[in-house]
Amino acid sequence: MRSFIRPFAVFFALLASACATSQLSLSSAAAPASELLPGPKPAPYTARDSALVGEYDTNSGVQFIIEDGGKLFLLDTARASMKRTPLPANGVAGLAIKRRSVGPEAGQNQLQVRPVRPVAEVRAEALTASPPAEPKAARASDLVELTSLDPTIKLEIRYATTNNFLGTKIYDEARAFMQRPAAEAVVRANQKLRTLGYGLLIHDAYRPWYVTKIFWDATPTDKRWLVANPAQGSKHNRGAAVDLTLFDLSTGRAVDMPSTYDESTGRAYADYPGGTSLQRWYRALLRNAMVGEGFLVNPTEWWHFDYGSWHDYALGNVAFDKIAR
Repeated sequence: MRSFIRPFAVFFALLASACATSQLSLSSAAAPASELLPGPKPAPYTARDSALVGEYDTNSGVQFIIEDGGKLFLLDTARASMKRTPLPANGVAGLAIKRRSVGPEAGQNQLQVRPVRPVAEVRAEALTASPPAEPKAARASDLVELTSLDPTIKLEIRYATTNNFLGTKIYDEARAFMQRPAAEAVVRANQKLRTLGYGLLIHDAYRPWYVTKIFWDATPTDKRWLVANPAQGSKHNRGAAVDLTLFDLSTGRAVDMPSTYDESTGRAYADYPGGTSLQRWYRALLRNAMVGEGFLVNPTEWWHFDYGSWHDYALGNVAFDKIAR
């Protein structure tokens, strides 16, 4: 999103480099579950001043207050070194900074955007359109339902509800499909995570092409970095991308990540440096599990992973109810 990227030019230059490296780090041999852990698990940050964690406007640009190791730091994103300064004992008193409002309102888990056109109108157009022409795919489509391979995988398909970034129900059914090799890789990641006390919660997987066109045509221009251009199609359309997070097996609830799902802010970036150490630990654990099974990290969406052989599959435009059960 342009309004976010400009203040963090240096940070995102570093981010692009880091993510370019991570996209090449496909594992040829899956690591044991214990190797997925990104170090010791941090304790939840429950100090009275935890509300200070966030983004702030300062005289030198936008800076973060982050938590690390139970302590608060002011993170200067204008410096290539990402300089961290311990926060004074009196917190932000005397500092010329103003907290920014970022993400959904308190008590909500979905940041919404105002569609630029009525979704019903855009949907009608999308259903009569056709995906772009492509050369013949290297592999035939073999979409399989994730929960048919592993019933312990949980679904929270936001697009089958009104609790999504457009605020409108898009899917008629809450189901998740992927090409078989990708689906099997998700199952392996889920099984390893379960030995560590976590499971995978799926928000979206295969997405018909017409839905990608709905998203593009309804989304404001300055937030289109969150959606794919239908002229090229999405890896979701190929059945080789998945949106997901972790849930705690002991509580059944999704863990707390640095941002909410489908959030059109800089907090969604895969290497966003803000938040708490526990949030960043969960994000790293999810990344380790997925990359270890052959997925690529999406630099601008921590929840989005692309299977390495996505380019072998054609753009799909088949609705869920037309896929063989």
